[in-house]
Amino acid sequence: MKIPVFVSAPTSLNPEQESSRDLIIDELNILQFEPRALGRSDYPADLPIREIYSLASHCAGGIILGFSQFETSSGTWKKGTSSETSQNTRVAFPTPWNQLEAGILFGLSIPLLVFREDDISGGIFDPGAADVFVQNMPKSPLVQSNKDALSQVFLKWGARVRDRYYK
Repeated sequence: MKIPVFVSAPTSLNPEQESSRDLIIDELNILQFEPRALGRSDYPADLPIREIYSLASHCAGGIILGFSQFETSSGTWKKGTSSETSQNTRVAFPTPWNQLEAGILFGLSIPLLVFREDDISGGIFDPGAADVFVQNMPKSPLVQSNKDALSQVFLKWGARVRDRYYK
């Protein structure tokens, strides 16, 4: 029997993002973990946030995949405040559901593993925001040294997941 793990990721991904997600799902399968996600393995019968909480509470681990879902090259940060600044370079934002789901998982004391694309930041993706190290999103194809490093990250996290599951 596989151990259930909550995976927070958008349902609509471009081919490169889908390939990265597949690398992560492959690692889960190697460790005998079952990826669970609203809109992929599970479908809501109630309010989505309630369904997320219910699904997450039955999982022993959580993974947050910070994929870009919106990009802009200009804008204003903190408009109307003394900290107002202009943005004139590309900025990428993940789905807001990543933040909600990370908060739920963290609140349930579920071991987290967080990945982000290069331009993603803010909230759970900021260094020191939680007791997790934010990993760079793996990109296919992986050279052997990167595959080994990714496997090591999953083994360390997986030990905490198994410990929670079997307690």
